[in-house]
Amino acid sequence: MRPEVQTFVADGPLPDWDANEEAIDRRYRQLAVISRPVTREEAAALAACFGPDDCYGVAWTLVHLIETAPGPVPQLPDPGPEAGDWDQTLRARWGSAAPRLDGSTA
Repeated sequence: MRPEVQTFVADGPLPDWDANEEAIDRRYRQLAVISRPVTREEAAALAACFGPDDCYGVAWTLVHLIETAPGPVPQLPDPGPEAGDWDQTLRARWGSAAPRLDGSTA
């Protein structure tokens, strides 16, 4: 795994809506230096870094980075009710949409 991916992953999940602007900007800058495409291993590690909400759009940047990896979407942890739509979007775009309560997929 490349050092820039390791750095992002080592910082853990994205902060939530009440994080300070500096923390959010730092995480965005960390993502911006990761060149595309990422490997499947990197995508799986990055998928563990989603936080409880969309982190003022940084989660969408992470979605787009993960989408550059080959193969199926990595296993995503349940982001919780505040996540918004990024998790369903990522699963749906990769053809592995998570089933809804009614049995359909997003």
